[in-house]
Amino acid sequence: MTPLSPVDQIFLWLEKRQQPMHVGGLHIFSFPDDADAKYMTELAQQLRAYATPQAPFNRRLRQRWGRYYWDTDAQFDLEHHFRHEALPKPGRIRELLAHVSAEHSNLMDRERPMWECHLIEGIRGRRFAVYYKAHHCMLDGVAAMRMCVKSYSFDPTATEMPPIWAISKDVTPARETQAPAAGDLVHSLSQLVEGAGRQLATVPTLIRELGKNLLKARDDSDAGLIFRAPPSILNQRITGSRRFAAQSYALERFKAIGKAFQATVNDVVLAVCGSALRNYLLSRQALPDQPLIAMAPMSIRQDDSDSGNQIAMILANLGTHIADPVRRLELTQASARESKERFRQMTPEEAVNYTALTLAPSGLNLLTGLAPKWQAFNVVISNVPGPNKPLYWNGARLEGMYPVSIPVDYAALNITLVSYRDQLEFGFTACRRTLPSMQRLLDYIEQGIAELEKAAGV
Repeated sequence: MTPLSPVDQIFLWLEKRQQPMHVGGLHIFSFPDDADAKYMTELAQQLRAYATPQAPFNRRLRQRWGRYYWDTDAQFDLEHHFRHEALPKPGRIRELLAHVSAEHSNLMDRERPMWECHLIEGIRGRRFAVYYKAHHCMLDGVAAMRMCVKSYSFDPTATEMPPIWAISKDVTPARETQAPAAGDLVHSLSQLVEGAGRQLATVPTLIRELGKNLLKARDDSDAGLIFRAPPSILNQRITGSRRFAAQSYALERFKAIGKAFQATVNDVVLAVCGSALRNYLLSRQALPDQPLIAMAPMSIRQDDSDSGNQIAMILANLGTHIADPVRRLELTQASARESKERFRQMTPEEAVNYTALTLAPSGLNLLTGLAPKWQAFNVVISNVPGPNKPLYWNGARLEGMYPVSIPVDYAALNITLVSYRDQLEFGFTACRRTLPSMQRLLDYIEQGIAELEKAAGV
């Protein structure tokens, strides 16, 4: 059996009925030119033939001595994980997003491998979709992207391609460790001492960086770094009901703005999201006087693995209190740069522990609701790099890949985007009761891009 890392286990501890902790992806394909009326039925039959999954899709959770482990599922049943479905007429994107919203609201069964694949037909314009869903304890966004790319091809003529759950991969021996037997006290203690040694080595760096952060937050009203996120309607308890909205925007537009203002694409993304959130909250008459703070996951993965979670978190000031889009971009850019520089000076262990230390009150609040005034961030904004060339799956062209992520108590909105080809694919996942009319953010994102283009003269 393979033990889950502490980061992976956190996603299990955080889960409750109104707070499912799975991530997903909506992939929209166009039919191959030669596809006939039987194409979808035959595709579903082809996928069902792959009834023996590969790791990590063949693993289920076990618990021993207070710790979770992955173990091979000896009674794997593909029918539980693979679903062939059809949209109700008229088969618009609106119906597709409503279907994904409903599916994403459902908890996953911990007695089975924690993933699902939904093959969805009946979409207008000779298109079909695949909605993938997997528990966050299995993989993070970068790992999920790598696995998807492995399951597709850049060759439009490639056929007989297996689904994502049937792709073989090399097992990394370092991660395959046996669970200690009940009487193996020496082994357990040795692992504990080894882990404690690595953790203690990070303490001097944590104290130094935390002190610098606190001093800056005291002296700079715009720093917005630790426990400075203002109360907002984004930060309430949520229900289990989800609303998902998605849209594609041209990557070149973000690059042109970044070139004009010497900013990265990610800086522009954060500024545009800040503009959209400002306009949304203004429309609800709920814009805080202080700027919203975004938590942006940053990959610290230093290998080519495609499972588990290897992430740290930066905090970025979104400048939502500023009406001028250029000033807002400059503030967001400076805030994100400072956070990134801090993590570049750390080892992966220091980065993870620093993240845990600074976000601990927010984590306590997520688990118990006992620390509502310790709000480290208001919204999660995650940017996952993807392939820059078109992908195909058995001749079907992948037209769009939209991430479906996790809202949680006191962070009712998650904005995740993926770069694919010449597009940025935005996915907005929210609690539908806490944030009504959330889909308006799609229009506000367009407004945010346009106002920066106007300011940049592009």
